[in-house]
Amino acid sequence: MAEFPNLSRRGFLNGTAAVGGLLVVPGLLTACSKTDSGSATGEGALEKLRKQGFVRVAYANEAPYGYLEGKELKGEAPTLHREIFQALGVDELKPTLSEWDGLIPGLQAGKYDVVSAGMAITPERCGNAIFSEPEFISPTALMVKKGNPKKLTDLDSAKEAGVTIGVMSGAVEGSYAKGAGIPEGKIKTLQKPQDGADAVKGGRIDAFLLTGISLRWLAKTNPETEVTEAFVPKLDGKEQFSPGGAVFRKGNEDLRDSFNRELKKIVSDRSRYVQLLEPYGFGETEIPPADLKTADLCKG
Repeated sequence: MAEFPNLSRRGFLNGTAAVGGLLVVPGLLTACSKTDSGSATGEGALEKLRKQGFVRVAYANEAPYGYLEGKELKGEAPTLHREIFQALGVDELKPTLSEWDGLIPGLQAGKYDVVSAGMAITPERCGNAIFSEPEFISPTALMVKKGNPKKLTDLDSAKEAGVTIGVMSGAVEGSYAKGAGIPEGKIKTLQKPQDGADAVKGGRIDAFLLTGISLRWLAKTNPETEVTEAFVPKLDGKEQFSPGGAVFRKGNEDLRDSFNRELKKIVSDRSRYVQLLEPYGFGETEIPPADLKTADLCKG
């Protein structure tokens, strides 16, 4: 199992976080010609993919979002995207491994057709690429010792119980804890997810605060722990959904729109969504609300 990096790379920090940074390499914005998107020949991007029989997808090898296990591409994004593209008449996903910082520049350069890596939707990224509608949200949860001895359910219960909470260094969860009124002396900073699990098991903290997706995956290799039901924290009165989606090259709006139509069918069918993605720690709490729209997220 791949180890989780600092989640600031994933854009879970806030609306302006740069997962991998929004690096625009000189020339890349113009590297995609009209022929790349299919518009010069009058052939749409989707029709081009149907004819060639495959779609080139980029992944960053981060479990549980998109990673290679042996020779098989697995994770939330590839599983969902494979289902969608097969419904669109494109049977095969051809994967390309990319460093996180290179995902959007590589897309702009025409190295692949879709970023399939669970990328967070932020206004900055919307300036460099086009996103699908949200394919998941990332509610927060608490990792606690098996049996949940403090009976914690959310940040309000943690504050009331006076427990010590662990958060990732530089990640947004620290601000959630402070926003919920937990004293700074009760918030312990950790460097990586396994440090949080170890601190819970060792009794150095009472709970580790992170996205439910990440914690459920982490719990697979830390059976002495359990994860609470996920909840949506608020910061300054605003719910923090941390949504992610597929990313397309500008000019391929037809492909994005076709993708969205199939995505909506899956997201609207809760049982189908869970059946597809539960192996990667995604459940009903990760299904995006119907009124959560990419157009609004891109505005900030």
